[in-house]
Amino acid sequence: MSREAQWEVVIGLETHAQLQTQSKIFSGAATAFGAEPNAQACGVDIALPGVLPVLNREAVVCAIRFGLAVGAAIAPRSIFARKNYFYPDLPKGYQISQYEIPVVSGGLISPADGRPVRLTRAHLEEDAGKSLHEDFHGKTGIDLNRAGTPLLEIVSEPDMRSAAEAVAYAKALHALVRWIGICDGNMQEGSFRCDANVSVRRPGAPLGTRREIKNLNSFRFLQQAIEYETGWQINELEEGRAIGQATVLFNPDTGETRAMRSKEDAHDYRYFPDPDLLPLEIAPEWIGEVKAKMPELPDAMRARFESQYGLSAYDATALTATRETAGYFEDVVAIAEIANSKSAANWIMGDLAAKLNETDMPIAACQVTPAQMAQLIQRIADKTISHKLAKEVFAALWLQEGPDADTIIAAKGLRQITDTGAIEVMIDEVLAANPKSVEEFRAGKEKAFNALIGQIMKATRGKASPQQVHDLLREKLAG
Repeated sequence: MSREAQWEVVIGLETHAQLQTQSKIFSGAATAFGAEPNAQACGVDIALPGVLPVLNREAVVCAIRFGLAVGAAIAPRSIFARKNYFYPDLPKGYQISQYEIPVVSGGLISPADGRPVRLTRAHLEEDAGKSLHEDFHGKTGIDLNRAGTPLLEIVSEPDMRSAAEAVAYAKALHALVRWIGICDGNMQEGSFRCDANVSVRRPGAPLGTRREIKNLNSFRFLQQAIEYETGWQINELEEGRAIGQATVLFNPDTGETRAMRSKEDAHDYRYFPDPDLLPLEIAPEWIGEVKAKMPELPDAMRARFESQYGLSAYDATALTATRETAGYFEDVVAIAEIANSKSAANWIMGDLAAKLNETDMPIAACQVTPAQMAQLIQRIADKTISHKLAKEVFAALWLQEGPDADTIIAAKGLRQITDTGAIEVMIDEVLAANPKSVEEFRAGKEKAFNALIGQIMKATRGKASPQQVHDLLREKLAG
């Protein structure tokens, strides 16, 4: 038994999703990314004396949407609290968050390729500013543009047992918050970042001491950080050293974690209700209004794709990975007709996905429109072009060499030869030129048949219908 098999890793994630609101959670300052430092920080954000916070209604709507999407309980009454700590980019000396009564409690995330993960809670809070080190020799700059940006902190139960399961959960959560339109999910800009609580124990033993890995902003770093931390904790315990509760940082250059500070507990933050904010009250009617505007959720859409379009579970899952992909597929099928659903799925998951990955382009910015893709699929279905020639047409559409498939087919002379007489003439010419292959086929060598097919397709420059060539050649050789 390997060393790792003698231990069990226990993982819980705390995820900060930046909410897609036009203004901050307690002020009217903008939330757009990339502005000059401190250009989007108003009096509330920089904590001028006498200013008061005002709750952003849209941030609450985002929290309700999330609660509905994960099947959680939405609190009819929740409160905001002050989380007290000192840091240079926190001008008030406290962060407005929720502690005892969060807006969302419970819920479940079910990754397609991992075990279901229970949610503890999701609560609203404001983000802190940002410390800048690189451009200030021996000093630290402070940018308060991010201060007050609305966050939904989503806390899971410690249900994950491997780095791979943690990544599967994080990816499913990332896809969901983007799907319901509450977060853009841009990890490079910090819109979606995870803290991983990791501990190890002998199977069946009580939970071990956890260490929290902060601010992981890529799925690859999340996996690497947990794997390193797991190995480090196992080694410490096997060497007879105790694990101390701590907050650690992951260095992607070295692939290692290092302790930043001893881990605080809730009492260290001296939480107390914020006297400047009234309790947040959410009436059933408000929840009903939000629910009425919710998009169809991924699980429901997957099931519908299987029943309505006859797709496999695998295809339906792949096509509903994002709302944009699902919308593209449905736009294609609406034109190409349901009978061509499988063909549409294959093209979107195959050639189109390959091009998008190759160019690192989102499907929303794809050069090949759903109408163009639908026409291409229709021309395969009506045998105007073969599947092989369709790849050439697709490549031309991608390079925008023509406005649609029909124009490209005509310009490049790619229309499939379906005239039986013309194909038979070419078959006769190939048979006459390849008597040895004919003899080998009649002697029982099936490979010779495929060689003849290849010669015929070459003679027709790939324009003949492969099935037609196959059937006619069989007839000729049987005669």
